[in-house]
Amino acid sequence: MSASKENMVILGAAESGVGTAILAKKLGMHVFVSDFGKISDKYKAELEKYQIQFEEGQHSQEIILAADVLVKSPGIPDKAPIIKKLKEANIQIQSEIEFAAKHTTAKIIAITGTNGKTTTTLLTHHFLIRQG
Repeated sequence: MSASKENMVILGAAESGVGTAILAKKLGMHVFVSDFGKISDKYKAELEKYQIQFEEGQHSQEIILAADVLVKSPGIPDKAPIIKKLKEANIQIQSEIEFAAKHTTAKIIAITGTNGKTTTTLLTHHFLIRQG
């Protein structure tokens, strides 16, 4: 990995993980995406389009533990072995939203949680449209 660029590792290669990878690449970071499961063909094509290195079916600890900053999917539990090792190594762990928020000037309305996001988002959209 290049010492001249900040090394970003992203755990999880679904919609937001791939979006984060693309943003990091556009910001000039060295990006590596790791997914313990299988990456869909759609997301592999996006990663390849932006020439972002990735792996699936494993987490290569040597590469991951060399990260300057790590972004993890919210679906990866804090008790996962790789997350424990990252914490022991004092590697900064961010959420996808936290990383993206640092790189925009847009106003943000964040709606998170397990249930009710779609309903809350639609209601918020309705309120904003009604208020102009």
